[in-house]
Amino acid sequence: MTDDPPDRVNGSPFHSFWMGGFEGADHRNRFGTPLDMACASGHLEHLDADYAGAAERGLGGVRESVGWRISEPAPSRHDFGRVQTMARAGRRHGLQIVWTLMHYGTPADVDLHDDRFIDRFAAFAAAAARAIGPLSEAPPVYNPINEIGFLAWAVAETSRIHPYRPDLRAGARYLQDGNSLASGYAVKRRLVAGVLAAIDAIRQVDARARFLHVEPVVHVVAPTGQPELAELAQAVRDYQWHAWDLIAGREAPELGGSMAALDCVGINHYHDGQWEVVTEKRLSWHERDPRRRSLSALLGDVWQRYGRPMMIAETGHFGSGRAQWIDEAAAQVALAREAGVPVEALCLYPLVDRPDWDDPAHWHHSGLWDMHAAPASRARTLAADYAAAIARWQRSLPVADAITAQPRLLPNRSRNRSPRRCRASSSRRRTGCRRIGARCARPTRSVRWCNARRR
Repeated sequence: MTDDPPDRVNGSPFHSFWMGGFEGADHRNRFGTPLDMACASGHLEHLDADYAGAAERGLGGVRESVGWRISEPAPSRHDFGRVQTMARAGRRHGLQIVWTLMHYGTPADVDLHDDRFIDRFAAFAAAAARAIGPLSEAPPVYNPINEIGFLAWAVAETSRIHPYRPDLRAGARYLQDGNSLASGYAVKRRLVAGVLAAIDAIRQVDARARFLHVEPVVHVVAPTGQPELAELAQAVRDYQWHAWDLIAGREAPELGGSMAALDCVGINHYHDGQWEVVTEKRLSWHERDPRRRSLSALLGDVWQRYGRPMMIAETGHFGSGRAQWIDEAAAQVALAREAGVPVEALCLYPLVDRPDWDDPAHWHHSGLWDMHAAPASRARTLAADYAAAIARWQRSLPVADAITAQPRLLPNRSRNRSPRRCRASSSRRRTGCRRIGARCARPTRSVRWCNARRR
């Protein structure tokens, strides 16, 4: 892939600073059960109401998943009816849709350990562009593969995604489900090769297309009292750059990466994205672990490394901690923008609550809208304190002139407010907050961030 004119990657393709995402994973879980999260959450059934609710709350854009497994029911036979329905609904409600083409799932005959994946994915991407492009007046924005780092790690080193299992005979470092020493680097390279082929294929269909590459940004430290593990912690932390470096051609240039391919970067930020190496102990957000690195500093790291248009592609919390989380995340984004880091959008994720990948009876209480007490009805209930916190920040963020001409280094601290303890502890049984000893509200994803980097 050759570099395109610089103006292709200059400027933000996002129409709104405030956005929201709908959970759209479509892989087979560890038990082999095919997931369709857009259906499970009732999003397909309530599509118009969900979009109307997003627009009413000042969200001018949404993230949606095309779903390769769902949209290619037989080899090379595509059905984009669902996606086109979303596109038309988005236009009715004035919403920009940022499309994820592959949200972990693949057709049953595709093997992510096989290079034939590359051409097959490129063909799917081109078909999706032919279906979506004509319904978009503005240049469409595609996220070719969601979280390459996590997916590579999950496929190579865990049993989270069927039918993949770690090959212990080949030396996979599968010591536990979530060991961050693992990387899945070979799969990561193959996924990036697929992304680069997909970008070329889409551009041949629609030269207007823009591309967003989404990865978690993390922080890893040595355990207390074990400074000899600092070098290992840094190595694991640096796994998070693999996918973006490969796409940009900084690493393994033989794959054909380029800075033009790294059009825009999306950062996923959750409470469990910081931990100790080896022990895998999380650096507690609600207990204010002083070793945590601030979001503004993490955003500064990404900007200084790549200098590309960027957005918070996913952030959110669960239970009664949601309002406090967005208060702090938004304050940190404001700090970053004041320091010259051009964060162009902030995407709340998920907008609508979602069930667990492996336990469909367990709902995470993580959305701007929760499910009704009887989830089978899929009725929505607004999380009032979360909505109020968002509305407060929408009055001040973004500030048009907040970005200064000369970016400056960001301190590893938060200046938005004095620390408060998370209120989730008062409702731990109801929210399922694993921080206080019960089951985690994000159990199938909580350890994956370690893999962002290594994966």
